[in-house]
Amino acid sequence: MKKKDHEKDESILNTEEAPELMNEDTVSQEDSSEKSNGIKEDEAPTASKVEEAADKVVADVRALEEKLAEMQDKYIRLSAEFDNYRKRTLKEKMELSKYAEENILSKVIPFMDDFDRAMQHLETSDSDSMKNGINLIYMKFSEFLKQNGVKEIEATGTDFNVDLHEAVAKVQAENEKKGKVIDVVLKGYYLRDKVLRFSKVVVGE
Repeated sequence: MKKKDHEKDESILNTEEAPELMNEDTVSQEDSSEKSNGIKEDEAPTASKVEEAADKVVADVRALEEKLAEMQDKYIRLSAEFDNYRKRTLKEKMELSKYAEENILSKVIPFMDDFDRAMQHLETSDSDSMKNGINLIYMKFSEFLKQNGVKEIEATGTDFNVDLHEAVAKVQAENEKKGKVIDVVLKGYYLRDKVLRFSKVVVGE
């Protein structure tokens, strides 16, 4: 009789301990599941956080695109400025080479004025040999100037042009001669396509 009571007591004890063991197993499994996932339920990313992160990425991309566009604009501007500088420098070099002799030739021209005066006086001279000699020098000097790109500005009888002529006097003239050059006081000259010296003229009015 005692043996049966003892077995009964053990059965009751096992039944009472079983739920506790089951609870411990369940908790152990949940802990291991959480550890394996590495994320606790309260730490899981929410939809708002994901959206916020996406907005930040979009904003960063737009900022980079704007920066790239700004850099491209600066590059285009710098490239255009450099090209303009290169063209301007090349043009200046060409003009410098083209008109390098301008200073010298402008100082030579007054000699032509003296020759012009001498030629006028020779017309009343009786010495043929002097006329021929001066005329020869005059022709050679004129040819020298032409070879160096200097040529006379046509003035007498032409319309007065402020880009070519300098009016030193005005005289009464007939209708067809109004606004025209009546006389040339001092000849003007081109150096190729540039005015080396303006013609000093008398204009009809």
